[in-house]
Order: sequence, then structure tokens, then C-alpha cells
Amino acid sequence: MRKQTLILLGLSFLSYQFMMAQGSPDYQGGLTYKFNEDGSKYLRFISWAQVQANYNTDESVDSNGNENSKLNFNLRRARILMYAQINKNFLILTHFGLNNVTSSTLSPTGKGDESQLFFHDVWAQYSLGTDHTLGGGLHYFNGISRLNNQSTLNMMTLDNHRQSWATIGLSDQFARHLGVFAKGKFGKLQYRVAINDAAVSSLDSRVAAAGGDAVYNGRASLGSKDAGKTYSGYFDYHFFDSESNVLPYKVGTYLGGKKIFNVGAGFFLHPKGSVINTGSLTTPELQGEDVSIFAIDAFYDTPLSDDGSALTAYAVFQSNNYGKNYLFSAYGTGSMFYSHVGYVFKGDKASTRYQPYVSYGAHNYDAVSDSRGTLGVGINAYMSGHNSKLTLEYKTETFGAIETNIISLQAMIYL
Repeated sequence: MRKQTLILLGLSFLSYQFMMAQGSPDYQGGLTYKFNEDGSKYLRFISWAQVQANYNTDESVDSNGNENSKLNFNLRRARILMYAQINKNFLILTHFGLNNVTSSTLSPTGKGDESQLFFHDVWAQYSLGTDHTLGGGLHYFNGISRLNNQSTLNMMTLDNHRQSWATIGLSDQFARHLGVFAKGKFGKLQYRVAINDAAVSSLDSRVAAAGGDAVYNGRASLGSKDAGKTYSGYFDYHFFDSESNVLPYKVGTYLGGKKIFNVGAGFFLHPKGSVINTGSLTTPELQGEDVSIFAIDAFYDTPLSDDGSALTAYAVFQSNNYGKNYLFSAYGTGSMFYSHVGYVFKGDKASTRYQPYVSYGAHNYDAVSDSRGTLGVGINAYMSGHNSKLTLEYKTETFGAIETNIISLQAMIYL
């Protein structure tokens, strides 16, 4: 009986450290099944949901000419993540769920393509000594920047900066690649590197126009020999407290639970990932264009005193080369700067805490003279750290003559 009680109540040291980083005064590890008394063998479950009400201040009409409602609801994320370790030398993780269930993606019987569960991550990893790990599968050990490795459990802003998930749907499946990775640390320096297969399917399904700009579907157009592999890496130096790297998901804000100052740099390379047409409309000649993305960033999170006040700040500069004059959706060849800062008001950590924040992004593209600018102003109400949180945000985005303004309220709970 004693052993059964311990199994039901315990929490492994690794999962405890990972979850306590989220700043909740109530959450003591959640649902973990221990296979031994000291918790070194365990199965950990995490479930979360984010529900949004979005008010678009702009007038819009649908394809039939009817006026659209300004207020819409969105099941932004619904996820379940499980990871297990029954030996210190290896770990397996499985993560599945769905995203962006709206009135447009609902289906009458729940069987539509856009309302289906799918695997976000499935990988296994093996320890190489104390500080280094090798693994493989459908994984999230990405390169480029901290935001390209962002956890969706603990973002400070309402959502991640869209352009920072720099390859989503272009060479990967929802920011995950299929391949092998290595991660670890040398003292205060942490690293993650990966070699992956590029996805055959791409959101960029355009046909390269003769003499025109690049399109990102080199894997499908040129084949796996020429355009089949991607290479990525991210390296960050931890000046103060060291963050956990057991899992790949980078924390957005610790609410002053740690004192963090990290400086990082990363890259993503996809040889011949894009193509241009150097021929004609009738006799196309496709030529590969190398995709290369580089970034440097800095992350700072610290308590300001013993009264519960805290500061979080982040900044990144990113150079994007998707090929000649590439411009598609949120992405384009050019440069990007993004930053956000948030302040947690003083108060009892066991009570509701408030964190106003502001974010700003500037994006320049080779293909057009117009730049894209984003500005977000919001406030988080943490009722139990990130485990129970309300976020209200106003975000405006301008790109040339196009301007969008959205007010969002999001409720999030994770266990």
C-alpha cells in the first residue's frame, strides 16, 4: 500500500524542475505516474487549452459579398503531451492535438481535415553521459532563435511572434521537422543542432514564374537528392541561472521565478530549398536557391525585489534569405527586428498577479519597398501562474496600405 501511494503521489525530479519554472503557487507537478519510489522512472501527462474571443475592428466581407461579424471565437490550441523515462539513459515524448478550430474549420461530424488531431511531436532521445543527448523523430529542437523554439504553455504575449516560427509549413510540419538532433551543454553554454528531411508538401504551392521570384518548394520540384535536407542549430550562453534543456520548449516568462540572462545565436539552412524559373512559361528551367536564416537574440527575466515584482525582456534580430525576392504570407527575404517587454506588479504570489506588456516588430523585404510593422499592447492576469491565465491584447499590423487591428481575450488552463 505504501508503494502504491508513493506511485500515485510522486513526481520525478526532472518533471518537477520543468513545471516549477512556470511560476504557479499551487501547481505541484500535476499528473505524473511514478514507476519507482524515488521518481526516477515516470510517465508525465500535460494537457492544455487556449480559447480566444477576437474582435476585428476592420470592416470585411466574405466571398459572397456578405458583411462579416467583428467578433469571432477560436479554440487556439488543444493539446496533450506525454513523456516518459524508465531509465536515465533514454526518454520518449509524444505530443498531439489541434489548432485554430473556428466556425470556418468546424465540420458537421467532426471529420473535416482541419478539425482533426495530429501528432505535433514524437521522438526518442538517448543520453550520452551527463550533459549531452542524441535523439530522433518528429521533433522541436529547432535552430534560429529562442522564439523559434517557443513553448506555447508560457508565452508572455498572447501568442508567439508569427514570423519567428520561420519555417512553419514551408519545410516542416507545424514547426516540427523529421530527423535527428543533438543537444546538451558545455558549462553555461547550451546547444541544439539537427539534420532533418525537408517536407515534400509546402504551404507555398505556387508555380515559379519565368524570370520571376523564388517559391519555397524546392524539395517537391527538384527532389530529395538536391533539396532534401535541412540543417539547424541554436546556441545560448546562460550568464546567471541556467535553464532546463530536458525538453526543447523555451519558456516565455518565469514571472521572476528565476534570474535569467541569456544571449543566443542560431541558424537554419536548406540548400536549394527554393526555386526560380530561369526558362520560359512553356519550357521552364528550375534552378535551386539556397534558404539561409540567421539570428541573434537576448532574453532577460528577473525578480526586481522580494515583493513579487519582476521584469521580462526579449529582443531578436533575424536575417532571412528564402531565395530571390521571396515574399509569401508572413515570410520574405529581408531582415526582421522584434522585441517585447513585460512587468509583473508587486503582490502576493499566491494571489492573482498582473503583467502588462508591449511588443514591437519591424520587417523589411527585398521584394517590395513597403515594410511590415506590428505593435501589441496587452496584460496578463495570472490566477495560478501560467496554469490559469487570462490575456487581453490589442494588436495592430500595417503592411503598405493594409492595416489590421484586433482585440483578443484569451483564457488558458493547463494541467
